[in-house]
Amino acid sequence: MVKTNVIDLSYKQTQNNDEVILLGRMNVVEAQKILENNKFENFLKTEPGEDLFSKAKKVNEILKSGVLTGNEGLGMLAMDKVKGEYPIKEKSGSIHSVIMLGSNSYLNLSTHPKVEDAARKALNKFGYGMGAVSNYVGITEIHKELESRIADFYGTDDAIVFPSGYGTNIGVISAICNEGDVIINDSANHASIFDGCRLSGADIKVFPHSDMRGLERILKKIPEEQSGRLIITDGVFSMDGDIAKLDVITQLAREYKCRVMVDDAHGVGIVGPNGKGSAEYYNVMDKIDLNVGMLSKSPGGLGGYCAASSEIVQYLRLYARTYFFSTGLPASVAGGLNEVFKLFQNDEAGRDVLWEKINYLKTKLIDAGFDVAHTQSAIIPVMIYDEEKLFKIHSELRANGLYTNIVTYPAVRRKECRLRLCAMKELSFKQIDSAVEILKNIGRKYDVIK
Repeated sequence: MVKTNVIDLSYKQTQNNDEVILLGRMNVVEAQKILENNKFENFLKTEPGEDLFSKAKKVNEILKSGVLTGNEGLGMLAMDKVKGEYPIKEKSGSIHSVIMLGSNSYLNLSTHPKVEDAARKALNKFGYGMGAVSNYVGITEIHKELESRIADFYGTDDAIVFPSGYGTNIGVISAICNEGDVIINDSANHASIFDGCRLSGADIKVFPHSDMRGLERILKKIPEEQSGRLIITDGVFSMDGDIAKLDVITQLAREYKCRVMVDDAHGVGIVGPNGKGSAEYYNVMDKIDLNVGMLSKSPGGLGGYCAASSEIVQYLRLYARTYFFSTGLPASVAGGLNEVFKLFQNDEAGRDVLWEKINYLKTKLIDAGFDVAHTQSAIIPVMIYDEEKLFKIHSELRANGLYTNIVTYPAVRRKECRLRLCAMKELSFKQIDSAVEILKNIGRKYDVIK
């Protein structure tokens, strides 16, 4: 029998007895060419002589080729409220239940009865949209109450609420910093922070992730006359789940006369003795100048905020373009968030239960032999280190009833690709056990664990 020059890239998943063929068989040369060209960065620029939209056509061709790209599990439709296990709808139209380890709603507050009730009351009174930007008549007493509660939570003079989390970082940074200023970033900061930095026109410096010596080396080299200095860091880093070394960062900031901004999107309501975030974890809340957070993670809503001095908040209302050019947050969302911050302020959001689930899941994963890096939060990375394996594993997990987030370039370097697991308060221990068993079975199949 003569062997044909064919590479078998076929990968199958079965759900409810329906077989979905994700990859077929193709000539080895054709397959290799597609695999080599299937890189995110290959589709950013328009090639000389090509139409502006040609890169979009190329991406579409790759996605239709049948080669695994990592996009197979993106764009699923939720068929119920966020909870430990619920049905999702696949792109094929099939519906099946998954254990959810891919949600940012760590405390499940979007379905808390008090939160839902407050949202309904605000909806009934103000309707589903505000109809104006915040600086005109686009906010209500409900919005002002939310800003006041956020300020009280951080112990600051005031706070400003943005209708977009991504837009919060862009708006705050590009308003506060300008040409001639210098911004010093942790390399693992969120993309919205780097985009805000670029838009500001300030000089941008980057130190290796959590490398305090690297940070100080940069600070030492800043010219004395460049006095507008801002150190920016995530509080809890969104890909690794570790906490910024704010004790050292604030000390260096004081020594080198820098302001400090912390984006604690994944820390608020979860880390710290009372759930007030990463700065509370290190007991440096009074040393943070710009307390940025997202209302879409543990708060379970939409938008973002910055808690700071009254002078800074007033400045942002006038100079943060993503604030004064954006329609205000819907009153229903603001109403629900007021209840969230009542729960946060009294530490009654279920943080203790969430930490039981975090520690249980993390222990089970470590005992199974998975590399979970240095997580200190509800974000638990499961390191794969091989992009081709990652694509297959992610699809097979979903087919077997487990949804996780898939993370590779440009979010992280390809050689550091991983699954990102997010613990939730409402996950049962039984669901966690089942999830880990699924992970173990597929992890062994691809030699991620022994």
